[in-house]
Amino acid sequence: MADSSRVDFWEQRYREGVTPWEGASLPEPARVLFASLPPSTVLLPGCGSAGDMPPLLALGHQVLAVDFSAAAIARARQRWPAAADSLLLGDFFQLELPAFDCVFERAFLCALPREMRGQYAERVAGLVKPGGLLAGVFFLGEGERGPPFGMAENALQALLNPWFALEQALPLQDGLPVFSGRECWMVWKRRGLDLDQALKA
Repeated sequence: MADSSRVDFWEQRYREGVTPWEGASLPEPARVLFASLPPSTVLLPGCGSAGDMPPLLALGHQVLAVDFSAAAIARARQRWPAAADSLLLGDFFQLELPAFDCVFERAFLCALPREMRGQYAERVAGLVKPGGLLAGVFFLGEGERGPPFGMAENALQALLNPWFALEQALPLQDGLPVFSGRECWMVWKRRGLDLDQALKA
């Protein structure tokens, strides 16, 4: 079975143009949220060709879009040359990054092998300021094959609850076919606990 934690898995897909998870526009609830926020720092992990980056920049936010696939970042730089400074080639789990006001989730968690979900939750929690947000599109539902690897909503709650409180959840009706109509816009607010406190809670 192919290992979606490996960079060569994604390099091959971007180089061959097999990217059915790409092409969605920024969802309307995301536009409403980010239009309501003051200028904020926003991190896009696993950004691919970074289609969500330009509208967030246009709303006045400071965005950093990260991917460990050189082919993905090259495609993003080609598509958005004016925003090239907002793109970074690197491993989300290894980069030294500051804390952000918001982490924007889009087809990243569901791209990871299931055994990396705990690592994802801890890493995101460590990168969101207390009171900040984890906001984005989550792939709900279960299945053996992937990526994308969906997860049940109660499993997602259990994964994120040590650090985040769910503030909004809205099913998306116009998502991409690869996600089979099981995408959900969610906004999670970072609790005030630090990581050690959360792990003991």
